[in-house]
Amino acid sequence: MKLVFATHNLYKLKEVQELLPPKIKLLSLDDIGCFEEIPETGATLEENAKIKADHITQNYGFDCFSDDTGLLVNALKGAPGVYSARYAGEQKSAKDNMAKLLVELKNQQDRSAYFKTVMHLNLNGEAYTFEGIVNGSIPHQEFGTNGFGYDPIFKPEGHDKTFGELSSEIKNAISHRGRAMQKLVAFLKKQDL
Repeated sequence: MKLVFATHNLYKLKEVQELLPPKIKLLSLDDIGCFEEIPETGATLEENAKIKADHITQNYGFDCFSDDTGLLVNALKGAPGVYSARYAGEQKSAKDNMAKLLVELKNQQDRSAYFKTVMHLNLNGEAYTFEGIVNGSIPHQEFGTNGFGYDPIFKPEGHDKTFGELSSEIKNAISHRGRAMQKLVAFLKKQDL
């Protein structure tokens, strides 16, 4: 069975492919020839995930799932949240986003935060939503080079290392995307595909 993951991000694609059953062939946006920017105009992570999946299903005819992820920092009233990818500007630079966040938290005692991923699946004419959350904190500087995005400045609860320092196996098992993906994979395994 072919299923499109609505992303150009090869890191995300690799993370997700490692979790899927072998009978599901995962396709990226590049694989289906979708190179246009899908506008993320939703006010919530849920809305953005749905917009992306619906765009692919309606315009390319594939069953599809998409995700939207946000880093929500309690001291910043949930920022960057839905704007996580473009927090420091439309260039969507992870380095710039991390630098801006660290500056904004410079004098904050409360460094608690959480990652939230929402996945929207369009499958056989039906729509499904799956969510994953991981709590943690923001250290005072970057640690590690693994992963992508805010991984070097997010330390998940129960660990003394950031996502940027943890192996992909550990991160996939405990991460927000991993948790949402586990729910999606469990759902797909129950389907007669």
